[in-house]
Amino acid sequence: MRNLKVYIEIDGKEQKVGVISGNDYNDAAFSYDEDYLNSDEAAPISISMPLQEEKFDSSKTRNYFEGLLPEGFSRRAVAEWIKTDEKDYLTILGQLGKECLGAVRIIENEKNDKAAYEKLSLEEVKKLASEGATKSTQILLETHLSLTGASGKVGLYYDEANDGWYLPKGDAPSTHIVKQSHVRLNKIVINEQLCTMAAKNVGIDVPKSFIINVGKGRDEDILFATERYDRVMSKTNIGKLARPYRLHQEDFAQALGIAAEQKYEHEKSGYLRQMFDLLRKKSANPIEDQKKLLDIIIFNYLIGNTDSHIKNYSLLYDKSLKTVRLAPAYDLVATRIYGGSSEMSFYYGDEIKLEKIKKKSFETLAEEVGLSTKTVLSAFDNIADKLEKAFEKAAKELKNKGFKDVGKMKDNILKTGGYE
Repeated sequence: MRNLKVYIEIDGKEQKVGVISGNDYNDAAFSYDEDYLNSDEAAPISISMPLQEEKFDSSKTRNYFEGLLPEGFSRRAVAEWIKTDEKDYLTILGQLGKECLGAVRIIENEKNDKAAYEKLSLEEVKKLASEGATKSTQILLETHLSLTGASGKVGLYYDEANDGWYLPKGDAPSTHIVKQSHVRLNKIVINEQLCTMAAKNVGIDVPKSFIINVGKGRDEDILFATERYDRVMSKTNIGKLARPYRLHQEDFAQALGIAAEQKYEHEKSGYLRQMFDLLRKKSANPIEDQKKLLDIIIFNYLIGNTDSHIKNYSLLYDKSLKTVRLAPAYDLVATRIYGGSSEMSFYYGDEIKLEKIKKKSFETLAEEVGLSTKTVLSAFDNIADKLEKAFEKAAKELKNKGFKDVGKMKDNILKTGGYE
């Protein structure tokens, strides 16, 4: 029998929430601890897993907890290193669950989590850039770190005052998510930073991000660093560094109880309707958050981001887990400039192919998600009217930092997305 203990941080203090138990990953089931259920601070770890005494079935358990794990190559590499089936989410979670997105931590054995930060040399940061997914997989295993997504990424601590990078040890939280360039997608780091800056320029809430350049700005020399919006600095220290508190978050797939492998809406299933309904029912400010979600959806269409699936939209909880809001936009990449399928990650009205989505599609979308046509079309015009200048400003800033080809990328994005 396997038993994985589930902890969550509330107001800066870690509490045991419950346990995942079962013979293996096929029958593993999560249940809340009785003491936690009876405490004044008790709050669900997911909208899809409300507080209850009964165990959740294996399907609901898997849908939430598997959503904490890496995907694609990173998951396969981790599974190979620990000699397990990549379908065995339970074993992988037992290895990587000590630092996840949000405030949840998973511990299979006894806690031995002395927190510390290990300084990374410039050479080690260079290896992270040049060796890509291989080095990131090694760090994932060393730090027991679980970050969702298919690209190689790690969680590091950044000391901005001294421009120093650190590897979290034990239960020490990271402050930044650092991603490498993709071997098949040229200049994807510059692409993501350009799109993120442009999104900010049109008024979309995004995390602070920057490019780490350890060479001459080539793909093998750069990393994309994003400040974690699910971490806030406390007044306590780990060694000489300020300790971050963990804030809880979950993506829309987890909140809606949708399996990670179903994150793309290949057949019309009402993903957008479900997302807007969730905000209406659960957000502490549903009107504002629906407007923010609408802006992000429009922006991803206009830049041709065909990988904007429902795991790339999240909910962020306050430190007490009592209120929830739409999280800042992330993973903003203009994927259409690389060719491939033009199929978006969910339906815009009745259409999913980028070239078939027209302004009329947004009228259908408005009706489906419960917003007025005027609201949706006004938001569309607002983003579209600002887009070109937003990209021009972002491209100019990046060019001034030495990324000379960013102007061509900007033009390509405006040509291949939904903007034209």
